[in-house]
Amino acid sequence: MASSPITCHVLDTVSGTPASNLNVLLTLLAPRLSSQEVPASGVGFHAVTNEDGRVKEWIPNTKFAVQDVLDQFDHGDKSTWSLKFDVGKWYEERKINCFWPEIEVKFFVEKGTRHYHVPVLVGPWTYTTYRGS
Repeated sequence: MASSPITCHVLDTVSGTPASNLNVLLTLLAPRLSSQEVPASGVGFHAVTNEDGRVKEWIPNTKFAVQDVLDQFDHGDKSTWSLKFDVGKWYEERKINCFWPEIEVKFFVEKGTRHYHVPVLVGPWTYTTYRGS
């Protein structure tokens, strides 16, 4: 089974290990469309990172899968997406004080370009992210 066209990976910089069992939300924020067939903004998906700190598949909050939403775009169309990582609760469960209740990463997806992978390095006082491959 192929993975979702949008994936993420979270590493905990405190322990130097993957951040497993972390709740993540993926949301379509603002489609820029030439077609009105795409669901309105706010289409959401959720997942929990696996033992390697990764999300490869999303559970839809509607009847649409991520690929279904992206398939409605024309080649070259851009849409704005958000990934929210529930790091405050995750660190609290580990008895670590955390400055961030959640981390939100917003990014563009352009139809017709390669897979979108968003790695995040997180600590209780800092985080960094980039476009991965």
